[in-house]
Formats: sequence, structure tokens, C-alpha cells
Amino acid sequence: MWVHPKGVETTGALDLGGASTQISFAVGEAVELNTSDVMKVSLYGYVYTLYTRSFQCYGRNEAEKRFLATLLQDSITKAKLANPCYPRNYVTTFTGGHIFGSLCTEDLRPESYDPNDVITFEGTGNPSLCREKVASLFTFKACHDQAISCFDGVYQPKVKGSFVAFAGFYYTASALNLSGSFSLNTFNSSTWNFCSQNWSQLPLLLPRFDEMYARSYCFSAHYIYHLLVSGYRFTEETWPQIHFKKEVENSSIAWSLGYMLSLTNQIPAEVPLIRLPMKPPAFIGTLAFFTGVALLCLGFLVYLCVLSRNRRHSRHALDHAVDSE
Repeated sequence: MWVHPKGVETTGALDLGGASTQISFAVGEAVELNTSDVMKVSLYGYVYTLYTRSFQCYGRNEAEKRFLATLLQDSITKAKLANPCYPRNYVTTFTGGHIFGSLCTEDLRPESYDPNDVITFEGTGNPSLCREKVASLFTFKACHDQAISCFDGVYQPKVKGSFVAFAGFYYTASALNLSGSFSLNTFNSSTWNFCSQNWSQLPLLLPRFDEMYARSYCFSAHYIYHLLVSGYRFTEETWPQIHFKKEVENSSIAWSLGYMLSLTNQIPAEVPLIRLPMKPPAFIGTLAFFTGVALLCLGFLVYLCVLSRNRRHSRHALDHAVDSE
């Protein structure tokens, strides 16, 4: 007898890349959403209804470029701009092409845009102001019902169940010395502590120090807060259901795994079993009858062959005896 176990609980996925961010989780059947955001996935004989959405230009790298562009818009001079998300005593320069050379910042270009302009940013290490400034990257004007999760004019159902946050989510949490599941208060306190450090102190806090990533971890932490709390509407109660991980069961998780699952669902289902025109007992009886007839015919053919051989042998012996006389 075939046994079909009950479908297991699903775990949502949160991915933060450089150019975009994605969310996917199982929802109920009665969900009123754009059909392009809802798909059905079949796994081990069960069909799951998933909400999945990719938000372009909301990846960590592109979001930071948009953030730098807004700082430049709010500043009177380009000589030296204060960046509350960069560590204190840190100074760096970018060209206009680095900030505005992306499609995500194209509409933020100043009238006197020159890709060769050099813009200097000086970190002030102000976590409160950083969180306030980062909030401007999200648009909630199209969300008339504040009870519904929405940003960038896109609605989504209420998040439920556990989630795994990987890629940029995991690396940022790891820089804050956090991993696995933890409370929202723990995340905030770790963010405030990290963002209050001097640039010279960061090499002592980070196991692997890289200037490009180290200077931006404070921004990333505040960005993740607004993305998960203001965008996806995680609360103090639901935040601990997010597990910041790099691997699951020693297996790497990334967009390629989801892409593979999506492609496998495009493979046609197995051909259904052929339905017999009679009941199994009758089929077995008929099969046994014809098998018996076939065996009898085979036995009869063997008998005829043996009989024919014996007759030829007897006739040969008789002819030999006559010749001898």
C-alpha cells in the first residue's frame, strides 16, 4: 500500500542581493493579489501556493547608491558631505558616475551631472540620523491601508510562519555578531553599538575586514530594519521567526535553488497509469488461463518433437538391421 505523508510546514525565504531583494512564502488559497506575484509549486505530490516578489533597485548596493544620491540632493556643496551611516573619522570619495551611472539612480541625477565629478563623504557615525535618512528610500504613498504590507506601490499578504534570511541579510547580521534567531531589540542594540564605533575600531570588531563592506555595514543594518519592519511588516513578535543563516543542513541556499525548483515544476507530470478494462481479479484469472494454454501448447510441441525423433531413430535402426541380413 502506498503511503502519502502529510505535507510539512514551509519556511519563507528572504534574499538580499546587490541589485534586488526577494521574498517568498506560502499563502492561503484565498489571496487577492496580482497573479504575477502568486505561483503554484508542486513538491512531492503537494501543491503549495506561494507569494514571491523581486524588488528591483532594492538590493543593498543599489540602495546605498540611492542613499548617497539623496544626501547629495540635500546638500548645498559637493566639497564634503556628511554621511551619518559611515563610521566616524572615515572619509572616502566617489565619482558621479559611480553614484549616478545606474538605472536605479538615473532619475536622481542633478542637472549639472558630470560622471567625472569627485564627491567626498565623511562619516559621522550617527545611528539615529542614519535610520531616519534611510527611511526616505522607501515609498509608502500608494499604500492607503496601513494595515497591509506594502512598499514601492506593491501589496503583499501578511507574513506568517518562519523565514530564512540569507545572502546580504546573513552577512550584515554576522558583522553585528548575530546569527540564527534573535529579538528585534537585540538587533537594534547591536546596530546602535556598531554604528557608534570609530573607523579605527572596526578592524577589531570584524573577523574579516574589507573597507568596501566595513564602511557600509551600519547602512545595511538600518536598511534591513526598514525593509523588514516597514516594508514586509515584521513586528517584535514575528521578528524572532526570522533565522539569519548562510546554509541550511550544510547546503548553500541562493536564488539558483529557487530557480531550479521553478524549472522542475515546468516538467510535465508523469503519464497516468493505464486503466484496465476489467477488474484485477478477472485480469489475473484471464492472464493465468492464457499462460496455462501457452504452457500446454509448448508441452505439446515438445511431445511432438520427441515423438518425431523417436520414429526417425526406430526407422533408422530397422533399415540398418535389414541391410545386415
